[in-house]
Amino acid sequence: MGILLDENTAAIVQGMTGRIGSIQAKWMLEYGTNIVAGVTPGKGGEEVHGLPVYDDVYKAVEEKGANASVIFVPAAFIREAVLEAIDAGLKLVVAVTEHVPVHDVLKMKTAAEQKGTWLLGPNTPGVITPGVGKLGIMPGNMFTKGRIGIISRSGTLSYEVAGLLNEIGLGQSTLAGVGGDPVVGTRMINLLKEFEADPGTDAVIIVGEIGGSSEEEAAGFIKTMNKPVVAYIAGRTAPSGRRMGHAGAIISKDGQVGTVQSKEEALKEAGALLAEKPADVPGLIKKHL
Repeated sequence: MGILLDENTAAIVQGMTGRIGSIQAKWMLEYGTNIVAGVTPGKGGEEVHGLPVYDDVYKAVEEKGANASVIFVPAAFIREAVLEAIDAGLKLVVAVTEHVPVHDVLKMKTAAEQKGTWLLGPNTPGVITPGVGKLGIMPGNMFTKGRIGIISRSGTLSYEVAGLLNEIGLGQSTLAGVGGDPVVGTRMINLLKEFEADPGTDAVIIVGEIGGSSEEEAAGFIKTMNKPVVAYIAGRTAPSGRRMGHAGAIISKDGQVGTVQSKEEALKEAGALLAEKPADVPGLIKKHL
């Protein structure tokens, strides 16, 4: 079955008239995603890929029954785009945009939590349920339909893990990218709860990285799970105090928070299986299913 994105998802693309939004919408449509409209202020009445474009999300909800959105707008406008999508009642909002100020993310996150909206990102590759659709920028050909859930802070690493699973005949139920920023809209622990309850998921992979405490927080729930969890934490050789790639991938200078060691210790204590490198993940999954 998968989580977040399913057969009932009717999505819009905010920013679909832009260069990036247009090409990504094309690829999502080709993958089979149920996209019903686009939204760009001032562009209402136009069409992109045969789909209507509206000036605001409210109109798309009213006329097309939209319940999800993927957003491709510049960082300066992402806060208002997300808040409008949440206020319009959408249940899933995917904010792909990078370089979003933390204070904007905090406002988006708070609004999503108050309305019960799933907010992935910002700085996320998105979400994909193979065989159903994708909202985001991940390459659809890297994923196959199956029963392994993936939660990731890194887009590229999650694609690699999915490809490795495919090689041993294990497909994916859903990949959800939480985003690589210091503050993101959805906590790993909440996605773990969804995968644990999903009858279409047999095991879960966490693709984490240095920085923050989301993996340690997730460990508290892993202790209660009935499904096996495999975790890979990237950044083993990263020096403290230096950001590595993602804005959220930085170890505090005291070296006590956000390290590979602190995350792996918490996950191991919780019963998760640890992979030292991505290539180890498929074997651990196959062994414990």
